[in-house]
Amino acid sequence: MSEAELIREFQKNRLHIILAQLAPTGLLAFAALTTPDIAQGPMFVVHAFALILLASGILGALAEYSAASQAQAVIDDLKTLPGQSALRNRVISFRPWLEVVKFVTPAIFVAIFVFILLGLYA
Repeated sequence: MSEAELIREFQKNRLHIILAQLAPTGLLAFAALTTPDIAQGPMFVVHAFALILLASGILGALAEYSAASQAQAVIDDLKTLPGQSALRNRVISFRPWLEVVKFVTPAIFVAIFVFILLGLYA
């Protein structure tokens, strides 16, 4: 692949990372606001709500991890091409930050999920 094709692929993966954040973030914001009311409801609703949050978090984390891993592979391919450009160098320098997407973001989701569970079941 050419440098331009690899950079376009990187941009697609970056967009997937951003989009993978939207649904879980919206759902967690909704959950944070509604947890007190849902906790007062029937237990089957509480359990269903917790499972919806869990499923959304797992799918979001997998989507983010996959997109970040693919973006890292694109960067690895970019490194092997001859020549240099400012954009290429900037994309390559971003590689370590994709570890945040793969590991830190899901860890934060887990912490938020635990706090919401405490709010639901406490």
